Amino acid sequence: MMYTKLESLLGNLSFISLFIAMLFFWIYASFFLKKKTTKLRIATALTNTELNRNESKENLWLLFGNIGMILSNITLLLLLLFRWKESGHFPLSNLYESLIFLSWSCTFIHFALFFSAYQEFMTQFPKKELFGNYPNKKSFFYNLISGKEDLSYEKKNRLTSFSKIAGCITSPCALFTNAFASFSLPEEMQKMAPLVPALQSNWLMMHVTVMIISYSALIIGSLLSIAFLVITQNKAFLNFQKSTPSILINSPLIEKEESISLKQQENSISTIQIFAETLDNLSYRILGLGFPFLTIGILSGAVWANEAWGSYWSWDPKETWALLTWLVFAIYLHTRISKGWEGKKPAIIASFGFIVVWACYLGVNLIGEGLHSYGWFNNN
Repeated sequence: MMYTKLESLLGNLSFISLFIAMLFFWIYASFFLKKKTTKLRIATALTNTELNRNESKENLWLLFGNIGMILSNITLLLLLLFRWKESGHFPLSNLYESLIFLSWSCTFIHFALFFSAYQEFMTQFPKKELFGNYPNKKSFFYNLISGKEDLSYEKKNRLTSFSKIAGCITSPCALFTNAFASFSLPEEMQKMAPLVPALQSNWLMMHVTVMIISYSALIIGSLLSIAFLVITQNKAFLNFQKSTPSILINSPLIEKEESISLKQQENSISTIQIFAETLDNLSYRILGLGFPFLTIGILSGAVWANEAWGSYWSWDPKETWALLTWLVFAIYLHTRISKGWEGKKPAIIASFGFIVVWACYLGVNLIGEGLHSYGWFNNN
């Protein structure tokens, strides 16, 4: 009885936290991400205290959204740890536990992006004298994103762009996965069950966790590419090239003032173009994170399969779709790295990958055939 109440409480808290986080991120995106041309003039923005004051208020929505993501991450982790303790094995034995772990992975990817941006930002301030009177870099970073420290609109936009965009994707992705697991699956599928013999291995944690983390990264990255295609529909000016001055997530977050030319100061850059370029680069960054996890997951699965079934590869439906998923995103990364593609073409490939990932993760198990069908629909 105690177990049931605690699990229900943690599940409900995680759902509420994700729902609140999604509301804050979407409200911010709806009312504060203005889709109009904005003059990004460095000299003007540096002296515009009113702009900084307004941005400080607007950033509260991002702050509350991130707090919701933190709470959901903690409650989902506690739920998984509790099931681990009660069952005596790592909680990835059925569809419910797999979906809960996928939901947690989406929140993990969100904060992986945050700390990636934080580390990139902090590398621009290696010496104490460069961050003024603040006691340390963390204090300077907090005051900067909260609007208490003046920086140009252009630089601040690049600094907080990951939260403005990524939160609008990661929060609903985690929420809908959580909701499907908690409210759509029958109670029989949510109950803890002993591991089948094939899963009673130390490879369970290594293989399955890595695969699900890769799924979460690939799903979020693909959704960002789909969002890119939606907002850039019928907008020819967004066929940007590498030579075009742009504000990219993987470019230095803070440039030296002397490197900003007069021509860049006078350029009028469309907000939607900045938004689209940030989407494109965020997608590239997240998919670049998910692909190595997918590769490691497939390789560890092959080793485990050899131990359990005596063969590294059996062309099981799950294995085949995992290989197809790997090929799709390998093509995506090849076009980005070797061919230098940006924008629409790689986004189309990633969007196709979104369908392939879900087919690999859930669709194959709807068939109820193959060596990976235990603990899923065919047993219920």
